[in-house]
This record gives sequence, C-alpha cells and structure tokens, in this order.
Amino acid sequence: MRSATATDPPWVDAILDWRGTWPLSRVALTSAYWIGGLTKLLDFPSAVAEQAHFGLQPPALFAILTIFVELVGSVLVISGRLVWLGAGALGVFTALATLLAHHFWDMAGDARLQAMNSFFEHLGLIAGLMLAARRGERPRSG
Repeated sequence: MRSATATDPPWVDAILDWRGTWPLSRVALTSAYWIGGLTKLLDFPSAVAEQAHFGLQPPALFAILTIFVELVGSVLVISGRLVWLGAGALGVFTALATLLAHHFWDMAGDARLQAMNSFFEHLGLIAGLMLAARRGERPRSG
C-alpha cells in the first residue's frame, strides 16, 4: 500500500493501491515494444528493410537484435523479474533509435514538427522505463 498524503483523493489511492495497477501499467508501458517485436518477428523481411532504411549493416543482424531487445526486455519488465535489466535495455534501445530516426534538428517544416514530437514522446517513454526500473521488484510496503 502506498503511503497516502492529505492531498490524495481516496479514489486515487484506491486505483494506485489496487493489486492489478502495477502489472497492467507494466504491460501498457511495454506495449509498443512487444507489439513491435511481434510484428517484426511475423514479417521479418519488413524488419530487415526497416534496418536497411536507417543504414544499419548488416540489416538482418540488426533486425534480430531489435526483435530480441523488444521482446525479452518487455518480458522482463512485465514479469517483474530483472526489471532493471529489461527497462534498461528498452531505454537504451529507445534512446539510440530516437537519435537515429527522429533527428528533428536536421529537418524543416512538417517533418521537423513530427520528428520533434516523436523525439520528446520517446524521451517520456525512456523516463517511464527509468521509473519502472527504480520501482523494480520492490515489494509493496504496507
């Protein structure tokens, strides 16, 4: 159970203290990764083409590594085991992919705006992964 403060509405405490909140939040946090990993696994030629598009060589190796990190990192975070490792792997992967794919500082117009939005959304995702790693496998206090 979380330690409530005088400013916490009771309904907020009820949601945050519900035993399903933490597992569901881990599934939601990693959803882009496990969906992306499964999609790439089921359409491997497209995964290879994506890596080639970003200039990664050899593209098949990078596709395999991407699928591995996305799926194994997600499983670790969702399972609650070695969360620090799964969240860390996904966070580093996201940082590298964000720098590679969303370099808004080299763009103009609509492309710049879209890339900048994606860049900062990914920073928020990295922060969420950091929070998950911080929370990790700690038992709920109560």
